[in-house]
Amino acid sequence: MEAARKLKNPNRAWIRPLIEQGGARYQQIVRQIATAVDDLVLRPGDRLPPQRELATALGVDLTTVTRAYSELRALGLLEAQGAGGSYIKRKASGQDTTVDLGMNIPPLLDGSFFAQLMRAGVAHAQERMGSGDPLMSYHVGAGAPVDRQAAAVWLQPMLGAVDPGRIVICPGGQSALGALLLTCSRPGDCVLTEGLTYPGLLAAAQTLDRSVVAVAADAQGMSPDALEDACARGGARVLYLNPTIHNPTTRTLSAERRAALHAVASRHGLAIIEDDPYWRIAGDAPAPLAALAGPSGAKHGAPVYYISTLSKCLAPGLRTAFIAMPHGAAITPVLDALRSISLMPASWMTAVATHAIETGMAHDMVKLVRHELAQRQRLAGRLLPQGVQCHPHGLHLWLELPPLADPYRLIQIAQQRGVGVADADAFRADESVHKALRISLGGAMSQEQLRVALEKLSAILQEEHRPARATGIV
Repeated sequence: MEAARKLKNPNRAWIRPLIEQGGARYQQIVRQIATAVDDLVLRPGDRLPPQRELATALGVDLTTVTRAYSELRALGLLEAQGAGGSYIKRKASGQDTTVDLGMNIPPLLDGSFFAQLMRAGVAHAQERMGSGDPLMSYHVGAGAPVDRQAAAVWLQPMLGAVDPGRIVICPGGQSALGALLLTCSRPGDCVLTEGLTYPGLLAAAQTLDRSVVAVAADAQGMSPDALEDACARGGARVLYLNPTIHNPTTRTLSAERRAALHAVASRHGLAIIEDDPYWRIAGDAPAPLAALAGPSGAKHGAPVYYISTLSKCLAPGLRTAFIAMPHGAAITPVLDALRSISLMPASWMTAVATHAIETGMAHDMVKLVRHELAQRQRLAGRLLPQGVQCHPHGLHLWLELPPLADPYRLIQIAQQRGVGVADADAFRADESVHKALRISLGGAMSQEQLRVALEKLSAILQEEHRPARATGIV
């Protein structure tokens, strides 16, 4: 029976030579194992070779394999049992007690209000179908007028009045990001971003053959002087910014820093992709760069493509995001790129999101999420008092570790004790070494479950290493 399958000897049937031009070696290992799982070459309970043995077989450093195994644990594919070895993880079940603090998702997805929001949205979608709306047919283009109007309402607090004709409905923020990279750059072009950045950008850039170049940051975020230097080296077409509760460092750019970065991008003819999923839950963020650009931004300054998604403040499963196009920018290339990626948004989910916005339920849900996150942040502040950077309503924390810390060991021990976290390597845009953990607070089903998980993590940190003192809350 597969539930009892646990091989004593490692399964080596999946191992293939690494490819010289196949990208980062640790990522090739991750892809090999993930593909083997999909193809049933590796099955739940199969043991992987010891890290040192696999490193020898593939001709790579031990750290490369360690990093790959760490990434697989973060993806939920690998289960480490210390000296017992590493195994392909079984499907989630009622016996799986791991609390995932490695993924940024909003809390309350199992709450009564969210269930009410979904029931109301589904009922509304059924009414639309009953009245002759071809909701379940193909819908190519920027989105139905009713959905774009709702998006304009959603964006109004960030950007002010937005012409619905400038809005593109997308099936999630990742597809929006991919479409904009296709639109604003060509293969081989440079995308500028901070040295620690959103992993989705790194994945999209690699897939689309864009080169990611790290720009130095200071305590306030990306440095305008460093951006100036990066632009002077040439080859850059796009600047990617995550300006509010930055993922992973939690920094929020000030209004002055946003204006300074926009000015540099304008001088060098960059297009800006402003990925801003946390603006609504922050509650204290300055106006986005897209608002600073103003009506003439596309003509007299850097065009800013603004992405807002419902994934981080309502639910990832709604798969609904919005692009606010720069004034004067052609919308057709973005639509062409989106069609090549996903053809169209899921109309059913978009209808649910639209109803939630129109009725104000989405706004009420955001308030509930912000309140819950404030309580969870306070709980984390009591249990993880050292070295933590955070925002009072943020989905995650950033915990810097001392120089001698071994993040891979910490993550492995945490996984063994039922706590999943993400380490800095997942966010690196260059080869710099960052010893830190990103701890997400929304994955725990309740505050009590979060408390137990954080207490376990705190105990592990005290056993292994004492984290560096905090330099201040951001």
